[in-house]
Amino acid sequence: MRIVRFSDGSSPKYGLLKDDSTRVFVLKGDPLFSPAEASGEVFELDEVRLLSPVIPRSKVVAVGKNYADHVSEMDSEIPEEPILFLKPNTSVIGPDDPIVLPNWSHHVDHEAELAVVIKTIAKDLSPDEVDDVIFGYTCANDVSARDKQKQDGQWTRAKGFDTACPLGPWITVSDRFDPDNVRIAASVDGEVRQDASTADMIVPVRELISFISGVFTLLPGDVILTGTPAGVGPIHPGDRVDVTIEGIGTLTNPVVRR
Repeated sequence: MRIVRFSDGSSPKYGLLKDDSTRVFVLKGDPLFSPAEASGEVFELDEVRLLSPVIPRSKVVAVGKNYADHVSEMDSEIPEEPILFLKPNTSVIGPDDPIVLPNWSHHVDHEAELAVVIKTIAKDLSPDEVDDVIFGYTCANDVSARDKQKQDGQWTRAKGFDTACPLGPWITVSDRFDPDNVRIAASVDGEVRQDASTADMIVPVRELISFISGVFTLLPGDVILTGTPAGVGPIHPGDRVDVTIEGIGTLTNPVVRR
């Protein structure tokens, strides 16, 4: 099933979208913090506007240099341990929301990533315990001001600016989803830029989350970005960026300049 967060013209609501269905069954509350109980309202998908499926109350934890081919294209070296950084929740936007290029950067790249949504408090997990704390999976774009990433020597400004973390279009919740072997792709105006498999990750998802939980206490609604494959490239005003992950769907965002 898929969990959506949406607007019907009023305040945001949560809904359940069954596989291969376009009917959104409205839930009484946020399923991360209350039982997934139907309210009785039903919408067609084309009657609502999808929002970011989650707004992290605490943090977005992201991972750098987790695909060898991306490390190579950045003329870098594979790290001995995962490289972690944080993106603020103010960077999160949803499907069809514009990526706003900051006026202080002249080189902004797309980065397609698999995102993991956490459902419970977690600390010091073993890889075998990780599945118990995962709520589901969604698409992400780790938008990066590449010139400032190089200039600043750390990544907060380059990857944390407003609109730098598109998420969506929904959260896939399924025991059949294999995060370690799904196709991940990005295209700009229909031109494929990234096309790889999560099987190419240097550190796979469960080991990543285990490592991260040894650094940060994870809270319900936290989002983990798991790294990007090769093919990252610049985006410009007027572009349309699509991130597609097998078993989830496609996250689309237009690009504008502030």
